[in-house]
Amino acid sequence: MDDVRHPSATTTISTNDIPGTIPILPIVDTNLFPKMVLPLVLIQKEAIDLIDEAMAGSRMLGLLLSRRPDPDSKHTADDLYRIGTVAMILKMSKMEDEKAQLLIQGLNRFKVTRFLRGKPYLQAKIAVMASKNGNRNIENRALMANIAEQYEKIVNLSPGLPNEMAQMIKSLQEPNVLADMVASTINAPVKEKQKVIELIDVTKRLKKVTRLVNDQLEILEMGSKIQNQVKEDMNKQQREYYLRQQLKAIREELGDTQDEPVEIREYRALIKKNYLPDEARKEAERELQRLSRMHPSSSEYVVASSYLDWLTSLPWKKASKDMLDIKSARRILNQDHHGLEKPKKRILEYLAVRKLKKDSKGPILCFAGPPGTGKTSLGRSIAKALGREFVRISLGGVRDEAEIRGHRRTYVGALPGRIIQNIRKAGRKNPVFMLDEIDKVDSSYHGDPSSALLEVLDPEQNYSFTDHYLDVSFDLSDVIFLTTANVLHTIPGPLRDRMEVLELNGYTEDEKQKIATRYLIPRQREANGLTAGQIRFTAGAVKKIITGYTRESGLRNLERQIGTVCRGVAAKIAEEQVTHLVIRKEDLHEYLGPDQNMPDLALRITSPGVVVGLAWTPVGGEILFVEAVAMKGGKGMTLTGQLGDIMKESATTALSFIRSHAEVLGVDDTFFDTHDVHVHVPAGSIPKDGPSAGVTMLAALVSLVTGKKVRSRLAMTGEITLRGEVLPVGGVKEKIIAAHRAGIRSVVLPLWNKKDMEDVPRHIQDRMNFSFTDKMEDVIFHAFDP
Repeated sequence: MDDVRHPSATTTISTNDIPGTIPILPIVDTNLFPKMVLPLVLIQKEAIDLIDEAMAGSRMLGLLLSRRPDPDSKHTADDLYRIGTVAMILKMSKMEDEKAQLLIQGLNRFKVTRFLRGKPYLQAKIAVMASKNGNRNIENRALMANIAEQYEKIVNLSPGLPNEMAQMIKSLQEPNVLADMVASTINAPVKEKQKVIELIDVTKRLKKVTRLVNDQLEILEMGSKIQNQVKEDMNKQQREYYLRQQLKAIREELGDTQDEPVEIREYRALIKKNYLPDEARKEAERELQRLSRMHPSSSEYVVASSYLDWLTSLPWKKASKDMLDIKSARRILNQDHHGLEKPKKRILEYLAVRKLKKDSKGPILCFAGPPGTGKTSLGRSIAKALGREFVRISLGGVRDEAEIRGHRRTYVGALPGRIIQNIRKAGRKNPVFMLDEIDKVDSSYHGDPSSALLEVLDPEQNYSFTDHYLDVSFDLSDVIFLTTANVLHTIPGPLRDRMEVLELNGYTEDEKQKIATRYLIPRQREANGLTAGQIRFTAGAVKKIITGYTRESGLRNLERQIGTVCRGVAAKIAEEQVTHLVIRKEDLHEYLGPDQNMPDLALRITSPGVVVGLAWTPVGGEILFVEAVAMKGGKGMTLTGQLGDIMKESATTALSFIRSHAEVLGVDDTFFDTHDVHVHVPAGSIPKDGPSAGVTMLAALVSLVTGKKVRSRLAMTGEITLRGEVLPVGGVKEKIIAAHRAGIRSVVLPLWNKKDMEDVPRHIQDRMNFSFTDKMEDVIFHAFDP
C-alpha cells in the first residue's frame, strides 16, 4: 500500500490563498490526493532548490505525475500530466548526504494552463479546480455505502491496513473526501489513480473508485484462496507423511512387510533375484529405502525409480557360454568372408588362446582399412562363432564424454552412457561389443570421449568401469571389445596403444568377382524380390561392372551397381515385358549408363616428361600422373596440382639430384639455366602430399630433359634423398592392387619394401613385373628402355 495517511489536524487554506504561479515537482510511482499527507525524499539538486524557494515563500508547490517511470531521470514538461494536486509543505529537513525529507499535505486539484521558463526547475501558471456534484444525494450515498462495505473487506484481507481505516471511511460524510481517501490507500496502479484525480465530477469519481475497489477485492480474495489451498495441500502431505512413518514403525515392530506398495515389493524381489554385487546391492537398497519414503507424485520419485530400473535390469551375473570350436569358427569366417586371410588367421588365434586360457585378457582388436572391406561384418562373424550377443555403437562425431560415461543423476533426463545402455540391451555381461568408427571421435568443451574410452578398452582397468549415472562399478572384463577405423593417424596415441591393429586392405578384381557372385548378387536379388531363375549375371558382366563402373577398395559401390541392375530387371518383370533375363556386359549400358572409368589409364603416356606414380588414400590405393614440361627462360621450377609441402620438397630434391649428377645421368647440365620447368600433378582439385612420389618426380624430370618416354605400363613409388638413396614407403599392397586395376604391368619399388610382397595376392605377383632398388640411378635404368 502507498505510504499515505490522513492528517490528524487538517490545515485550513481557502482557494483564494493558492497563488496563480507555483513551482512544479514531478513525482513517479505515487499519487497525492487532496487532504492526504505524503512523505517524500528528494535527492535531485533541482528538486531541492525548488523546495528551498517554496519554503521561503508560500510553502506551496504543485505535484504532477510523470509518464516516465525512471525517478533519476530529468523530467520535462512534455513528460507530465496536466492535472495534479497543490500541496503544502508541513515539515522539511535536510540530511548530511544532500538529501531532503518532506512531509506534504494535499490541498486541492489544479490544472496547468501554461509552463514557465527561467528557473532551473519547472514552474507553471495554474487554475484551481473545484469539485462538481459533491452533495450527498441518493446516488452518491449509495455509492459511498457500497465503497465503505467493500473497503472493510479489503482491510480484513490486507495485513498492511489497520482495522481503524475501515471505521474512518464509514465516518466520512463528504463524498469527494471519501473517494479520494479510498483511492489513495488501495493498491491500484498509479495511472488508474491519476484518472481519479482528473475526475472533477464527484459522482463519476465515486463510480471509478467503486471499480478500483472491486478489482482490488477480487485480487485479494483470489490470493487468499490460493494461499489457503496451498496450505491445505501442505498440511495434507505432512499428515500423510507422519501417518506413513507411524505405519512403517508399526510394521517393523510386527515384522510384517506384506503391506508395502506393489512397486517397492517388486524392486526388492528384483534386487534379490538378480544377485547384484555387494556395492550395487547396497546402493540399490539405500535408494529403495529413499523411494519408500517418497510420495508417488514427487518428481524425485521418478528419478529414484528410474535408477532402480537400471540397477535391477543390468546383467550383473548373466553371461553367454562360449562355443570355442575353432573348426566351426573357421568355417563361419570362411562362409561370411572371402579373402581377408590375415585378419581371419589372427581372429582364430585369438579364439584359440581364449579356449586354452579361460581367463585370458586378450588384446583389443582394431580392424583398420578402407570403407566397405568388411570390418563390421567381421565382428558379427566373431559373435556368431562364439555364440555371444553382438552389439555395435557408432562413435562417428561423438563429442561428449557423457556419451561413454553417462550423465550424473543430478541432471534432468540423465541416462547411463552408451556402454551400459548396450550391455543392458544385450542382456548378457559378455557380448561382442563393436566400437565402430573410433577414428572419428572428436573432443569439445563437453570433454574428450577418447579419454573415457581409455578405461573401457584397457583389460587391466575395465573390470571396475564406473558409469557416472550408476555410480557403482560394472565389470567389463568379460566383454570382447572390437573397434574399426578407416585411418589410424587420427586416433590418439594412448588409445591406439591399447589396441592391436589388423589391416584390412582392398580387394583385387578376382576377389571382387568371387564375392559378387557368392554374396552380393544373391543378396541384391533377394532384396529386390527376384529369384535365381529370373535374373542371372554372366562373368563378363560382373567383371565389366567392377572395371567400368566402380573404382574402390571396398564393395559398397559394387553392390549398389548390382542393386541398380536388379531393380531395372524387377521393373521389366513387374510390367510383364519379360519373365527372366541374363545380364551380359553389353546390356549394362541400358541399366548403368556409359562407363564411369577411363580404361587403361597407363596408356595415356604419349610424350616425354609423363610418369605414372602410386599413392595411398584412406579409401585404398590410387595411381597418379606426374607431368613435366619445359619452356625457354631461367627462372626455376613451378609446381601445381594442390601439392603439400613434402611433395614440393620431393620435386626440389629430385631437381637438385639431377643437376648434381648430370654427367652420370647423361643430362645436359645447362638445360635448367635456359629453361623454366613446370611440374603438374593432375586432379588439381584434390590435395596431395607425402614423400612416396619422389622417384616419380625424378623420372619425370629426367624424361623431360633427355626427351625419352618412360616404359609403357610402368609405375613407381618411393622416397628419395639428396644422397641418391630410395627409401621405403607404406601402403604397398593397396598401391599394387590399384596399379593392377589400372592395367600397369611393371612396378618399381624401394628395396626395403620387398618384405611387403607377402601381403600381395599371388595371382597379381604372377601377372606383374617388380623391380626393387635402393639407388636413384637404378630407378632411371628401370624407367627407360636401354
